[in-house]
Amino acid sequence: MASNIRIPKAELTGIKGALVKRMTRKMVGEVPDPLGVVWNNRKVTNFSFSVSHKVQKWDQCDENLKSFAHMAVASLVGCSFCLDFAYFQAHNQRLDLTKAREVPRWREADVFTPLERDVMEYAEAMSVTPPTVTDELSARLLETLGPAALVELTAFIALSNFMTRNNVAMGIESQEFSAACDLKPLPVASTA
Repeated sequence: MASNIRIPKAELTGIKGALVKRMTRKMVGEVPDPLGVVWNNRKVTNFSFSVSHKVQKWDQCDENLKSFAHMAVASLVGCSFCLDFAYFQAHNQRLDLTKAREVPRWREADVFTPLERDVMEYAEAMSVTPPTVTDELSARLLETLGPAALVELTAFIALSNFMTRNNVAMGIESQEFSAACDLKPLPVASTA
C-alpha cells in the first residue's frame, strides 16, 4: 500500500531503539509505521508505551467487545492502519474472526449479538463530533456489562480515538499486517 506519511519516520537508535526494533519485528514482523513516527519525540513514545502496557492489564470488559469497539472507531475515523492491525491482533489473540471481519459493516452483517451491536453503536456515538451517546444506549450497556466494564469500555474507546486520529492526521496507512496471517481483505466501512 502506498505510504502518505506526513512526518518522516525516525531511525530507532540506541539500546532502547534496538530492543524495540527486535521486539516489534518478533511480534509483528516489522516495525509499525506509527512507532517510527512517534520515535521523533521520545516523551510521546514513552507515553504511548506506558498507556499501551497499562491498557493490556485491563480485564473488566470482554476482549472481543473491546476489539469490535476499536475496529468500529477505526472504520468510522478512516484509520486503515488501526483497522488492519486490530484485525491482525484479533487473529493472534484467537478472537472471533468471523465477526471481526464484519465490523466495518456491522449494521448490515447478521453475525452480531444485540450487545455487540450496542458496543459498536456506542463506539461510533463516542467518536463523532459532537458525541451522540444517548441515555438509553448507556443504560442498556450498564445493565448488561456493569459499571466496571462500561467504564473500561468507555476509556478504551477514548484511547482508540486517540490512536486512530493520530494515525490519520500523520498520514499513516495500513501495512497489511492482516495479509501476513493469510486473512481475507477487510470489507469497506458502512455509513452511519
